Amino acid sequence: MIYAASTGLAETVLRLGGSEALRERLVRDLPRKPASIWIHGASVGELTSARPIIEALARDFSLQITANSVTGRDMVIGWGLPARLAPLDLPRALGRFLDAVQPQLALTIEQELWPLKSRLLEDRGIRQAVIGARMSEGSSRKWARLRGVISPMLGRIDALSAQDAASESRLRDLGLRENAILPVMDLKLLAPASVQPPAPDPARNRVMLAASTHEGEDGPVLDGWLKARQTHPDLRLILAPRHPQRGDAIAQMMRDRGIAFSRRSQGAEDAPVLLADTLGEMALWYGRAGICLVGGSLIDKGGHTPWEPAAYRCALLHGPHIANHATGFDLLTRAGAARQVTSADLGAQLTALVQDPAQIAAMGRTARDVLTARVGAPQTMIARLGDLARGRD
Repeated sequence: MIYAASTGLAETVLRLGGSEALRERLVRDLPRKPASIWIHGASVGELTSARPIIEALARDFSLQITANSVTGRDMVIGWGLPARLAPLDLPRALGRFLDAVQPQLALTIEQELWPLKSRLLEDRGIRQAVIGARMSEGSSRKWARLRGVISPMLGRIDALSAQDAASESRLRDLGLRENAILPVMDLKLLAPASVQPPAPDPARNRVMLAASTHEGEDGPVLDGWLKARQTHPDLRLILAPRHPQRGDAIAQMMRDRGIAFSRRSQGAEDAPVLLADTLGEMALWYGRAGICLVGGSLIDKGGHTPWEPAAYRCALLHGPHIANHATGFDLLTRAGAARQVTSADLGAQLTALVQDPAQIAAMGRTARDVLTARVGAPQTMIARLGDLARGRD
């Protein structure tokens, strides 16, 4: 990303009654308060994905965290860490910020590279690092035409961890130095990998969770569960829609099929089917179910993440629409932790799986193993960032 605006324009906006957010980004109000590491993430998603790394660094170093969005800033403040809006990529704003914070290391989450920031950090002898870097094939082609801009920025980076091997290769081709490369790590897997999975429990093998279902998936899920229950009458179902406001419509589907159910929103959980029509409780349902159908995959929504249920050692089922997480599903399928189903054959496949509890448990263990292998060793990254913050090569 390249920011192109003049100092004069920003100053004019401020004089005309610019917002407090703009004033903060122009660094009009920052007293001198040195921090060892300046960490920047664009907004909520980037900062959340890196939270385990941020909190690990906070145990040993003073931090100043910045975000481009007010919501990102406020979220980090809610973690109990110092945060403010990022300075604009303008000479005076950046200069005032660096004068006040005086970091030893500037750490960027994902890939928000700014030409002026990159050069000023080098001029002041501040180390530069990036974690979770991404570079798509299309972006790589565009940047190849702007090597005069991207190559110097990449060449100044002291440490970079890409989120996948393909991104790392493209960044290397564009100018990233070999000695700056850290192990590949997908930051979004750090939080799932930190989950403590439930202890083995045979009762979980008789519970199927349909996680984050969309309109058009609930009917096939209910029909598949009914078919499997003809053979396995003790099979239970937790149906957790992506949007709980659809709860009334789903409840009517159950009544139409003669299914006894209870609703989490009403406090009851004593029926064969639990309609989990609440927010923020998915981790609870992952922990109760040995089998998880990943929603958004029976219809063309691209599929939700398989890694969260994998963290809880769930055997994974998914539909054919998994473009959002194709690499992850491929890894899990090849390892034997996930199986593809369709709306038509869900009942038959569920019936076969439930009659083999050992297979359910094995799939769940493998799913967790694939996740932990994919994450790797974040301590290696943390140690290298710590060395840079201490001025070590």
